[in-house]
Amino acid sequence: MLAGGGLAGIAWETGVLTGIADESPAAATALLAADVLVGTSAGSAVAAQLGSGLDMPALFDRQMSAESAEINPGTGIEEITELFLSAMTAPGSKAEKLQRIGAIALTADTVTEAVRREVIEHRLPSHQWPDRELRITAIDTATGELVAFDRSSGVSLVDAVAASCAVPGVWPPVTIGARRFMDGGVGSTVNMAVADDCDAAVALIPQGEASPSPWGAGAVEEVAARNAFAVFADDASLAAFGVNPLDPACRAPSARAGRVQGRTVAARVADFLGV
Repeated sequence: MLAGGGLAGIAWETGVLTGIADESPAAATALLAADVLVGTSAGSAVAAQLGSGLDMPALFDRQMSAESAEINPGTGIEEITELFLSAMTAPGSKAEKLQRIGAIALTADTVTEAVRREVIEHRLPSHQWPDRELRITAIDTATGELVAFDRSSGVSLVDAVAASCAVPGVWPPVTIGARRFMDGGVGSTVNMAVADDCDAAVALIPQGEASPSPWGAGAVEEVAARNAFAVFADDASLAAFGVNPLDPACRAPSARAGRVQGRTVAARVADFLGV
């Protein structure tokens, strides 16, 4: 389970996996060979990258590279929070609140879908669905419905990842058929329910364990309800993310901090996996 968290989250999750491999190759092998990969928002990019055929050192080096096709949206978490405040505080069900956020996403002034898609194309080493179970989450802007794309969905991998990473108010919703999709992490940063058919799960969650959620206890509650082991970002990692996890400048420090944290949690991950 690879959760959302902006460009900082992509880099941190890549770093955590690399750090686990540094200390416990057996644990890393077990994680990378998991029966199911679930990616939400930033995690969708990491999950797709893991299925690309590149090894962890190569994926880590991509995060450390000064060259990047990523765009700085000029928008931070505070602006996004303010944008969503009216949608979240108005009465209604979770689906209704997500529909209101979807309406905001559809009217926001962003780059075009084509420009954003090109960024995602550069982000992914391979544009083909891997020959394994990869599930990528997104939310229908019209209904608030959570969907999980896979290789049988008839949706290109680039479009699926672009949809999952379409932060409302920052990036344009992605058109797939007659529907428009936004970030899969709006309703849940980790979407543990997408792996309900799995006996156990390991979740990488690039946020603090005590981070607030508009949906109750959020990721902590989701993880606690299942046979799951979660790695939340530690204080050093949160500091490395900086003030804006959408800023490309956060990539290298987030990757380095994730690698350090991955080394510290490797033994516990190995114990959970029984390797």
